Amino acid sequence: MAKRISLREFQQGLSERLVSARRGEGAQALLGIESGSDELPGGSHWLIDLADSGEVTPLPPLTPAPLTKPWFAGIANIRGVLYGVVDFSAWRGGAPTPINAQARLLLIGARHGVNSALLVRRALGLRPQMQMHATGEARVGAGDTAPWLGGRFKDPQDQIWTQLRIPPLLADPTYLDIAL
Repeated sequence: MAKRISLREFQQGLSERLVSARRGEGAQALLGIESGSDELPGGSHWLIDLADSGEVTPLPPLTPAPLTKPWFAGIANIRGVLYGVVDFSAWRGGAPTPINAQARLLLIGARHGVNSALLVRRALGLRPQMQMHATGEARVGAGDTAPWLGGRFKDPQDQIWTQLRIPPLLADPTYLDIAL
């Protein structure tokens, strides 16, 4: 059963959290997503800065686009705005993302003036940055020199996460070149 607090206590707590957030004292959280397999560059667990993450939506119907590379999943209409959808696993050389109830679209480009979305296996929610520890391990794989690959971190459950840097991803020429 949840602890009951008075309205005054709730308002005071909320006020304190808002003041802390304005000062930058709040614990920064990162969005966790799952895409691809551990054998792909970066692995299967990804962290994205909330400022760059955009909206996470259930997978709407996708309209196929002819004469595009196999990793371009199609075009999605989200509230009247069209987004180019890239299957993040297939783009990195892995198997296509299964289209099921857990699959999600991460609208990453709107903040940067690009209507782009990533198709991912599932969203894993917020991960407190303070609980993540840099691994110090070298990255492995052919695509590890990619500027969109950030640091690698380990959470309290020993899960390895790779930071996905959105601005360099959106600027990567291979990400932008969808034509056959």
